[in-house]
Amino acid sequence: MHIFSFLTLVFQALSNRAFLTAQNNNHSLHPNYLFFPAVLLLAGFAFLSLPAAASAQSSSSMESANKNFDIAAGSLENALKQFSDQSGVKIFFDPAIVAGLSTQGLVGNYDIQTGLDRLLTGSGLRSASQADGFTLVKSTSSPSDEPVVTTFPSIQITANRETSRYMATSSVTATRTNTLLRDVPQAISVITEDIIKDQSIRSIADAVRYVPGVGVSQGEGNRDALIFRGNRSTGDFFVDGVRDDVQYMRDLYNIERIEVLKGANGMIFGRGGSGGVINRVTKQAHWDTSREFSFQGGSYDLKRMTADVNQVINDRVAFRINGVFEDAGSFREGVDSLRLGVSPTVTIKATDRTKVVLNMERFHDERTADRGIPSFQGRPVDVKRSQFFGDPRRSNSDIEVLSFNSLIEHKFDIGVTLRNRTNYAQFDKFYENVFANGPVSGGLVPLGAYNNTTARENVFNQTDFLYSLETGPIVHTLLAGIEIGQQITHNKRDTGFFNNDPRPFRVPLSNSITNVPIVFTNTPGDAHHRSRVDITSFYFQDQIEIIPQLQAIVGVRYDLFEVNFQQKNGDEDRLKTKDGLLSPRFGLIFKPIEPLSIYATFSQAFVPRAGEQLTSLTVTTDTLKPEKFTNLEAGIKWDIRPDLSLTGAAFRIDRTNVITVNPNDITRSFLTKGQRTEGVEVGINGQLTPNWSVMGGYAYQVGEITSEQLGAPKGNTVAELPRNTFSLWSRYDVTSRFGAAAGVIYRSSMMASTDNLVVVPDFTRVDAALFARLSKNVRAQINIENLLNAKYFASVHNNNNISPGSPIAVRASLIANF
Repeated sequence: MHIFSFLTLVFQALSNRAFLTAQNNNHSLHPNYLFFPAVLLLAGFAFLSLPAAASAQSSSSMESANKNFDIAAGSLENALKQFSDQSGVKIFFDPAIVAGLSTQGLVGNYDIQTGLDRLLTGSGLRSASQADGFTLVKSTSSPSDEPVVTTFPSIQITANRETSRYMATSSVTATRTNTLLRDVPQAISVITEDIIKDQSIRSIADAVRYVPGVGVSQGEGNRDALIFRGNRSTGDFFVDGVRDDVQYMRDLYNIERIEVLKGANGMIFGRGGSGGVINRVTKQAHWDTSREFSFQGGSYDLKRMTADVNQVINDRVAFRINGVFEDAGSFREGVDSLRLGVSPTVTIKATDRTKVVLNMERFHDERTADRGIPSFQGRPVDVKRSQFFGDPRRSNSDIEVLSFNSLIEHKFDIGVTLRNRTNYAQFDKFYENVFANGPVSGGLVPLGAYNNTTARENVFNQTDFLYSLETGPIVHTLLAGIEIGQQITHNKRDTGFFNNDPRPFRVPLSNSITNVPIVFTNTPGDAHHRSRVDITSFYFQDQIEIIPQLQAIVGVRYDLFEVNFQQKNGDEDRLKTKDGLLSPRFGLIFKPIEPLSIYATFSQAFVPRAGEQLTSLTVTTDTLKPEKFTNLEAGIKWDIRPDLSLTGAAFRIDRTNVITVNPNDITRSFLTKGQRTEGVEVGINGQLTPNWSVMGGYAYQVGEITSEQLGAPKGNTVAELPRNTFSLWSRYDVTSRFGAAAGVIYRSSMMASTDNLVVVPDFTRVDAALFARLSKNVRAQINIENLLNAKYFASVHNNNNISPGSPIAVRASLIANF
C-alpha cells in the first residue's frame, strides 16, 4: 500500500468518527468500536509493505554518506552526545577540554567529518579520525601542525542508547533552552522511554510511583491528580512545554519521556506550577525507519494493543503514527475502562536551518468513576478491596480529545534561534458518580450523587527567541518570549436526589450498591456557567556563565490574566477580573568539578482566583489576591559517571493568600498564610554496571497548616503528605536475551484531609518483571504488580473517597519490532 493511500484511509476513519460515535447522554461507544484494532494492524501492514529503499543503510555506507543532524545550540558536551547518537560514531575526549564550552548547534545534511567540524566551530578544538571514531584535541597555534592523536579514557560517547537506559542528561523544558540537567538549579526527575517500557507504564499515576517527592491523588476516579510537595494539582500538566489544561486520565502511548519538575515553576510555565509540573514529551517523526507493535493481556480482563510506526519519506520529510486500543476490567466490582487513541506526526526539514513538526491526536476514554471506600472511626473502613459504594452503572466518565500541534524552529545566520509552538485542543467531558460522601455510622453509609458536563476549547501560542553571546569572559544564553492563550469553558453540574427526595440517603454497609431512582437537577448552588480566559505573557531569562565553575539563571515572567465569568443560573452574575502576575526565578550553580553541581534557587508562582480549572470564581472571591507559592531550594547533582546520576535537594514551599471563611460571618472571607511544606529528597538514576539499571529515591516531607482555616486548625498536618516515602526499581540483565527486575515502594501513613480526622495507613508494595528476547525482532515481558499481595490504599481524595490498591496483578506483553 502506498503511504498516501494509507494516510487517506486513516484520516477518513478519523473524520467519519466511526469509533467514537456517542449515543444520547450516556456518551457510549458505537457497537462497532472494535474496528479500531484493525486500523492499527492496517497501519502496521501498510508500512511493512513500503519500499525497502527507505530502510537504513548499512553501517559501512552510513559512515561515508551524509547524515541529517538536528542539534540545538547549548552545551558542547551535550551536543557531542547528540552528534554521536545521530551519526552512529564514537567520540573520545578529555572532559576538561570541553568544560564550559558551548556550540551554536548543527542543523542540516552533512557528512560526518564536516558536521563535526561545524559543531566545533569557535571551540578551539579539532577532531582527529581514528579506527573506531574521532578524538578531540585542542587546536595548535599553526594550522599546518598536526594534532597529537591521543585516546582519552575519561569519557567515551557512543551511539548506543543502552548505555544510559534510565538516565536523561538534558532537558529543553526546564529552561526552554537545551540545558544539561545538572546545570538546572531545580529538582527534576525524568521517566525515560526505557523506564516506561520496563515498568509497563500506562498512566500518569503509574509513571510517578517511583519518583521521590511526588504523590498520587485519587482525582475522584475521573482525572489525573498529583501531589507536588504537599500541593494537589489537576491543572499543572503540559505536553512539549504547552499547557494541557483539562481534567482527564491521560495515556502514554505516544509519549517518549515524562519530566517531573518540582518547586514553584511560574517563570517558565505561568499561572499554576505551585508545587511542581509534569511535562510529557511526545514521540516525533525521525529519520530512522522503525515499526513497533505491542500486545498486552493480563489480570482483570486487560487487553491492550499499541502501534508505533516511523517512516522516512525522503531526506526532508518523515512520518510517524502512534495508536492505542485498551479494554480493561478491574479488581473493583463493576469497574471497567475503554480507551482508543491515534496520533500521527510529520517532521519536515524545510531548509537546513528550519524544522517544522505537525501533530494531531484523537483520543477517547470511557471508564467507571470509582471513588473508593469511606472511613470508619478515623480509618478506612474494613471491607473487601473489591466492594463498591454507590452504583458503578451510574458512575461513569467519558471524554473525547481532539488536538492539533505545530512546532516551527529556525536558526538565523546571526546566531538567533526562533521557536514557535501552537496548540489547539477541544475537550468534551461528561461524568456522573454515585458515591459514599460520609463516614460509616451505625452500620449505614450516606451516599451522594451528581453529574458534570464540561466543554473546553484551548488555544496557546508560544514564541521564543534564543541567543548566545559573550561579554568579555562572561557567556550569556538569552531567552525572550511571548505566550498568548485563550480558554473557553462551558461547565454544568447537576445534583442527584435519591427517589427525588432531598433528605440524606443511606445504605447498609453490607449492601453498599443501590439501584433506587435518582433525579439530577441543577440547584442554585451548582455550577452552570461559561468562562473565557485570555492570557498574555512575557518572559525573559539569562543563563550566565560567570566562570566555568559558577553559573547563574535569572528570569522573570509577567502574566496578564483576564477572566470573563458568567454564572447562568440564579441572577446570571457576570464577573470580570484582571490579574497581573509577576513570577521571578533566581538560581546559582557552583561546579567544583564538571560532573558535580551545587545549587540554590528562589522562585514564585501564582494561582488566580478562578482556580486551576478556571471555574471557581464567585462574588466573594473575585477581588481577592491570587494565591502565592514561594519556593526556596538547595541541592546537589552529581553525574558519577556519564550513565549514572545521584541528586539531592532540600526545599521549603510557603503557600500564602489562602481564603479563610470568617467564623463569625460565613458570608465574609479573608486571606491567611495557608501552609508550609519542608523536606529533603534523594534520587538515583542510571547504570550501576552495564547490565544493572536502577531508578528511585527517598523523600522526607513535613507540612503544616500555618494559620486557622475552615475545618483545619493552625498546626494541623497538610493532607496527602506522607512523611517518608521510598522507592527503588532495579533491572538486571543476566544475558543479552534474559533479564529480571524488582521494585519496592514504601509510603508512611498520611492524613486524608486537612481536618486530620482520618489516617491512611502506611504500606510496602513489591513489584517484579521478567524480560526475554525471543528473536531478533520479538521480545516478551511479564510485569507483576504487588507481588506479595499486600493490602494497602493507593490514593485518596478526602476522608471518604479512599482507593484500595490492587491485589497481585500480572500483565504479559509481546513486542515486535521491524
